[in-house]
Amino acid sequence: MNISEAKRIVFKFGTNVLRNDNKEISLSRVYSFIEEISKLHKSGKEIIIVTSGAVGLGAKKLNADSSESLAIKQACAAVGQCQLMSIYEDGFGKYSINTAQVLLTEDDFTSRIKYLSLSNALNTLIDLKVIPIINQNDTVSTSELEYYGVSFSDNDKLSALVASKLDADLLVILSDIDGLYDSNPKENPKAKLISEVKNLTADIENYAGASSKGGRGGMITKLQAAKVVTHSGGFVVIANGKAPNIINRLFSDEKLGTKFYPVEQLSQKKRWIAYATNITGQIIVNEGAKNALVNQNKSLLPIGIVKINGNFDCGDVVSVLDSNNIEFARGIANYSSIDSEKIIGLHSDDIYEAIGHKNYDAVISKDNIALI
Repeated sequence: MNISEAKRIVFKFGTNVLRNDNKEISLSRVYSFIEEISKLHKSGKEIIIVTSGAVGLGAKKLNADSSESLAIKQACAAVGQCQLMSIYEDGFGKYSINTAQVLLTEDDFTSRIKYLSLSNALNTLIDLKVIPIINQNDTVSTSELEYYGVSFSDNDKLSALVASKLDADLLVILSDIDGLYDSNPKENPKAKLISEVKNLTADIENYAGASSKGGRGGMITKLQAAKVVTHSGGFVVIANGKAPNIINRLFSDEKLGTKFYPVEQLSQKKRWIAYATNITGQIIVNEGAKNALVNQNKSLLPIGIVKINGNFDCGDVVSVLDSNNIEFARGIANYSSIDSEKIIGLHSDDIYEAIGHKNYDAVISKDNIALI
């Protein structure tokens, strides 16, 4: 697929793309994005925008150090989000295009019911020719600001979940770098830009470096986002948002940035299991169980379990690790961590005697396992 052929597109704008060197909003660049996206929208494309920048803009307006404390970050997010949304609304309004603010927290992706409700709401906005402007709700959701390991730790991952959820054809991540290089171009002048990635292997992931100053993501999180989208059947492009007319040029099929191709496609349910949930515990399994899950599409039985980590309830999503503590799958647990501990290594016939009840033969049923 050529980029110009994409019908439903998610654009992700990073903090450093939206600001100038003085850490102020770069109005000329933002309005250029808006003009180019408006052209796509009027041609019949379905557009969703995931935007960063609220904390940075708020910090500048308040003359505050957003790294000082969590409360300051939350205050900066609240002030900056107003400014950010005002710019988008004003810009798209000049082209008679309506926008909608959508602020999300990790809880919106943790619950399957909320997950489906959000999908319906976003699809309805798109059907009404509205452009959803999405950001993480940093004012009330502290997980992105404090630590990693939740459903989305930055807006790169958030944009990928949105693209995956809405069956987008394409995710365009606009950053302050030309794309993926085989080494850090800021340190190695001979670094080569990788124009296409047809299989996102571990070797390619090793090319990623640290986050850029002022942003919370980096090439690592962008590759994680690419993995989510390509495993959901979509394309991804990472390109330099500071390049002139970047969106027009991309959709004229000019070869810019790094293009990632789709691979296998997970079902909507397995996408939710694999990518869009908080992980509340771990189940370590032996090699026989791993082989059964990976190569034979089997359920996870208690006899294959070696160890339980963390606290989880029946119905929670847990991580499945091999004997080397490498995660290879996630799944919905049929038993709590307390009950799972009691049946480690047992045959399924012995579950009732061990815990006094038996709802399933398997700790995780095969239909509720997503290989990652």
